[in-house]
Amino acid sequence: MNSQQWILLIHQIPPKPSYFRVKIWRKLQGIGAVPIKNSVYVLPKTNEAYESFQWIMREIIDGKGEATICEANFIDGLSNQEVVLLFNSLRDKGYLELSEEIKKKLNTFRRRTALKPEARREIEIEIARFKRRLEQIQSLDFFAASGREVASGLLGSLEAKLQLNEPGGAKIGSKIFAPNDLQGRTWVTRRGIHVDRMACAWLIRRFIDAKASFKFVDAKNYKPLKDEIRFDMFDAEFTHEGDSCSFEVIIKRTNIHDQALLQISQIVHDIDLRDEKFAREDTAGIERLINGIALAHREDETRLSRSSVMFDDLYEYFKRRKQ
Repeated sequence: MNSQQWILLIHQIPPKPSYFRVKIWRKLQGIGAVPIKNSVYVLPKTNEAYESFQWIMREIIDGKGEATICEANFIDGLSNQEVVLLFNSLRDKGYLELSEEIKKKLNTFRRRTALKPEARREIEIEIARFKRRLEQIQSLDFFAASGREVASGLLGSLEAKLQLNEPGGAKIGSKIFAPNDLQGRTWVTRRGIHVDRMACAWLIRRFIDAKASFKFVDAKNYKPLKDEIRFDMFDAEFTHEGDSCSFEVIIKRTNIHDQALLQISQIVHDIDLRDEKFAREDTAGIERLINGIALAHREDETRLSRSSVMFDDLYEYFKRRKQ
């Protein structure tokens, strides 16, 4: 984070009319700017951020206020890491609100009854709305806040449950893969890996293909190349199914039977989906370790390396412990 550069908007707005201050505040919120003082807002340095601040500065000046834009390599009184945490805190708040709404909609599927056409259409409309909101939050999520994984996972579960509920519909991802089917492949997933993707990558190298290679991509419109397998991303070969996270799905569909892995899968599930399905007492501690890895390392290969060591040790603990 030491090389991070910032753009600051420093402004003063006249007390009247009062609506003008609210208007500017909403515009700053709309571009994802974070306040570090009453009249100082910050964005990561990009051309788009600079242009956004310029438009707001012009509006402030036209409204008889004062505004200045400046660049900085550091912000007085705050480390780069602390500023990043401010951004992630705001984004996580948005992800949490969205996740809670998706959870309520998921309760529609608690009973295994076929949906009527009008009820199905209502949920399809809600899913489209949830997707738009998720995209809006993601567009302002400059540092991959951890809440993104939760909201994305819950939305994937909602889509999967809707498809599974379709009368006469086949089960999603029911194919069981033989070990030879998955050798020598490149495994592709979204950038900014967090708990589910960290665990999946560790599982793949530890139990499926020790020589597996990984590619971290911008998931939007990504089309896999020959011999590539996608995981934990939209329309992937291995991703959320029903109320299972991607880690659980890979275990099921590669026919791995291991009690130690089962316990790890319960921890990964509850961190990823936050539905407290298993409510294990050791989940909170593992979540802090995962968050620490994500905060300390932006590079996906480093996150994978660090988390793999943790999962190796966790697996050894559960393997040796008497059940």
